[in-house]
Amino acid sequence: MGDRAVTVRSIARGAATLAVTGLLLGGCAGNSGSDQSGDQGPRPLRDVTLLLDFTANPVHTGIFAATAEGFDREAGLNLSVREPSASTDALKLLAAGSADLAVLDIHDLGLAREKGRNIVGVMALVQQPLAALLASPAITTPRALEGRSAGVTGLPSDSAVLRSVVTGAGGDPKRVREITIGFNAVPALLSGRVAGATAFWNVEGVALRSKRPATKIFRIDQYGAPAYPELVICATRQTLRERPQVIRDTLAAIAQGYRFTIAHPALGLDDLLSRNPGLAQPLAKAQLDAVLPAFTAGAKSFGELNAARLRAWAAWDVRFAILTTAPDLALAFDRSFLP
Repeated sequence: MGDRAVTVRSIARGAATLAVTGLLLGGCAGNSGSDQSGDQGPRPLRDVTLLLDFTANPVHTGIFAATAEGFDREAGLNLSVREPSASTDALKLLAAGSADLAVLDIHDLGLAREKGRNIVGVMALVQQPLAALLASPAITTPRALEGRSAGVTGLPSDSAVLRSVVTGAGGDPKRVREITIGFNAVPALLSGRVAGATAFWNVEGVALRSKRPATKIFRIDQYGAPAYPELVICATRQTLRERPQVIRDTLAAIAQGYRFTIAHPALGLDDLLSRNPGLAQPLAKAQLDAVLPAFTAGAKSFGELNAARLRAWAAWDVRFAILTTAPDLALAFDRSFLP
């Protein structure tokens, strides 16, 4: 790294440190919890564990920036970021008390609450749906998938995404042949096994276009779905009761990591890659460039949980049979922990 890059990082970190320190000092006066100590002077770092929703990718850049830039330590935290072995593990481990926080797909949060699990969303990572229908270049509209095969992972929300996009394009989703392909949208489309597949536009969509530039990406919110926060940081209600200040401080540090990334994408990307050396730099940069606007799209600040958007999401999930009934949003989300 050259001298100029070091200078830019130092200035950026200095500004970010002042901001996160102000947030923490501002919160200390009015907040108390069982995790706080009355001792004066330095305290040991408080351990906190966060599970990702799946394999680390650029949508998580702000989380890794929070640890790489030391925002967690400046908040008195030792933030440990872990990847689940499968996409369903994050919810299971969170519910079992094996982690303090987890990044969950908002549909999984809704399903968990429908099953009686007291999981609560406390911060949004993005303000837009990331779900999309990817298709071969010959598919000029989602309705053209009628009579063809489309791949889904097998998650309940995937079929809803497919039905919503095809319906929004004026087609009949019952005429589309669904095939369960797991998380293999890119190879399934490249091989011609399917004509379309549900996936995230910011990850698989970018990866597919890097190999086949003419790939079609039909984002769900362009075909009738509302704007909703696809990924949400969650905790159990018990953790929120037992470690309130730890959760507040962790969210403040993570929010600062995302603000740092938004202001300095190249430095944020460096932080992501330094913690995940297996990621390919050119593809990771393209994926970060794609998702960067979604971090704050239409929001007043990073992390916002907008009540109107959440109501629209709940109604959409019921309409497309992801959920049986809309969750009680006052219980499913808690905005009081946001910085």
